[in-house]
Amino acid sequence: MEFGITGVAGVTVICYLAAQLVKATPLDKKWLPGICGLLGAILGAIGLYTMPGWPSSDILDSIAIGIVSGFAATGVHQMYKQMKTKQEEQK
Repeated sequence: MEFGITGVAGVTVICYLAAQLVKATPLDKKWLPGICGLLGAILGAIGLYTMPGWPSSDILDSIAIGIVSGFAATGVHQMYKQMKTKQEEQK
């Protein structure tokens, strides 16, 4: 079974969930993008060696894919918050 691009989406979801866990701690929220990027890099490297069909066959590309996926997790959350705020302003 090949995961392909689905594995990249999985990295984003894992990073998002990790960010939600970190938000529950007293750690300053300014560290969340860095934490998600670092976790994404680690998961990207792991994905290269464990997921059949991973979209890269090179370690640096896999780390970069993971970092971008980690940053995407924080971006998706920010987009959701801004859309929610605009909807509340329109009411």
